[in-house]
Amino acid sequence: FLLSLKLENKTKGKLQKQICQVVLDHFEKEYTTELGDTWTGVRDVLTRPLCWQYAVLLNKFSQSAELEDTLHVKGYHPAFQGPLPYLPASLKCYIKRTPGRFPAQKHQAGKLKEYYLLNAASLLPVLALEVKDGEDVLDLCAAPGGKSVAILQCAYPGNFHCNEYDDLRSRWLKQTMESFIPDPLINLVTVSQLDGRQIGDLKPELYDKVLVDAPCSNDRSWLFSSDIQQATLRLIQRKELSSLQFQLLRSAIKALRPGGSLVYSTCTLSKAENSDVINLILNSCSNVMPIDISEMAKAVSQEFTFLSGTQKHELLVLPEKGRAWGPMYVAKLKKILSI
Repeated sequence: FLLSLKLENKTKGKLQKQICQVVLDHFEKEYTTELGDTWTGVRDVLTRPLCWQYAVLLNKFSQSAELEDTLHVKGYHPAFQGPLPYLPASLKCYIKRTPGRFPAQKHQAGKLKEYYLLNAASLLPVLALEVKDGEDVLDLCAAPGGKSVAILQCAYPGNFHCNEYDDLRSRWLKQTMESFIPDPLINLVTVSQLDGRQIGDLKPELYDKVLVDAPCSNDRSWLFSSDIQQATLRLIQRKELSSLQFQLLRSAIKALRPGGSLVYSTCTLSKAENSDVINLILNSCSNVMPIDISEMAKAVSQEFTFLSGTQKHELLVLPEKGRAWGPMYVAKLKKILSI
């Protein structure tokens, strides 16, 4: 009993990470202005890891009936039900209302993992992308690999290109793919370490679908920065992120075939990195148009809380107690024949 109490306290200690006051003060100022009263509830969830929830994405390449039974017994239910515009039967994700985390699986060479733990909102960009079998797909900023794994749960792309510029994150991406994707299929996946801003010029009009899950100010993890200096530096550099995101989107549009579509996503609440970037793209690129994703949002509104007043081609998931998913911004665009 004492041992289990010790372990429990150790886990609690892990969960009760220290909030970085510099970051919280910065967010407080910015998000009170941008979100008004909504920010108070969001802040309460973001600053209390003990009320965070984790979804369990099943790996169709390593299926186990027992795992689904265990999840049902533990009170989990499918995250996505109802009339979604796109929901392949092979994509199975389970969630439960109460906080907590299903035990993680360790990486074992040569053995596929049965599931991936993630924020359920991070599957929304994948559902918005609507990948079909045989399509050529680019995941521009792919690490740590959760969305790439989810795309492969949905369909078998003709050519699947996963790119990650950062060296450490690129290694992480490769390990994720090895843990979830079987050998014959993994050989069809190209993993590269190119600068995402240059891919459009290197591979013009090569892809049917592009996912730009852009580097952003990750609100959840930034709030718990243990290094004050690093946190302060991040906040200073934060202003430059929207410029990088814009460049990545420009590159993604070049890499898209006419008629192809792209999804842009971030895990921040920041308007400057979300709708402002998309508006700038729509105003400066005559060959893209916004695509309505409000039907998808409507279909999952039982499980997710969205910011009201966004445009039809975008959504922003707000963490809420009992539905602690997000932040996750998603926007969808289509490339048209330039006139």
